[in-house]
Amino acid sequence: MNSTLKKILVPIDFSEQSLIALNQSYNLARHFNAEITLLYVIEELDIISKIFSKHADETIKKTIQEKLDVLVAETEKKSKVTVTSLIAKGAVYEKIVELAEVLNATFIIMGCTNKKKFIGSNALRVVREANCAVITIHGKQHRDGCKNIVLPLDLTKETKEKVSKAIELAKSGTGAAIRIVSVLFTTDEFIVNKLTRQLTQVKHFIESMDIVCTAEIIKSTKGHESLAHSILDYANKVEADLIMIMTQQEVDFTKYFIGSAAQEIINNSNIPVMSIIPSIKKDTSSFTPY
Repeated sequence: MNSTLKKILVPIDFSEQSLIALNQSYNLARHFNAEITLLYVIEELDIISKIFSKHADETIKKTIQEKLDVLVAETEKKSKVTVTSLIAKGAVYEKIVELAEVLNATFIIMGCTNKKKFIGSNALRVVREANCAVITIHGKQHRDGCKNIVLPLDLTKETKEKVSKAIELAKSGTGAAIRIVSVLFTTDEFIVNKLTRQLTQVKHFIESMDIVCTAEIIKSTKGHESLAHSILDYANKVEADLIMIMTQQEVDFTKYFIGSAAQEIINNSNIPVMSIIPSIKKDTSSFTPY
């Protein structure tokens, strides 16, 4: 366990989904020796409302702080970790990203729905713009802990970086197994052999870290549009507790781009999804353990 106290930022609007996300943060906080910070963002009012809103703002802020104080106490009792709270005012996703940077947060964990509410309408923006890993929580039912991490890999994405992040999580005390999966859309023998070699290398490297690891190639004839569907089917089959993805298809693309497959996984997965923005700015298509 890391002796340095880390920060996990959990945006809260007191909705069911944001509270589910908070519950899911407990184990991660314990494994990473992290402090949980609850963030409530009061959205800016229009210019007319602002003129009459000063007194109302103070009343609203006081009410929110009282609710946060109760939630902090309850969360500390349940989680046995340190919990603090913050209230900010402004655009929701901007404040989440801004406060995560100020706190130097290791993770943002946030509830995510398809409805255009506080959390649902901002989740993808936070995933796009945050400098730290973002875990989005869609489903209602989740197991305690993290026993299976699904790690989608191919020949073009940041293989080394994803593997390193998965190993870090598995070694943090979760005891998780890493389930590597690749979806194959071609019968080209050269590509099939190259992918097979890479997955074998990655599997052996992860196993050398005393982590249980499996590797599977799924052959698809339905075209690239089935990539996210294939990964989600596999994750459900192995009873995954987390799917770990990169949110850019290529390192040369703009920071604010999310690949269509990544976006589909985030939007449709009932399993928590950890999204990581790649930081390596070089070709990582081949995996060399070091």
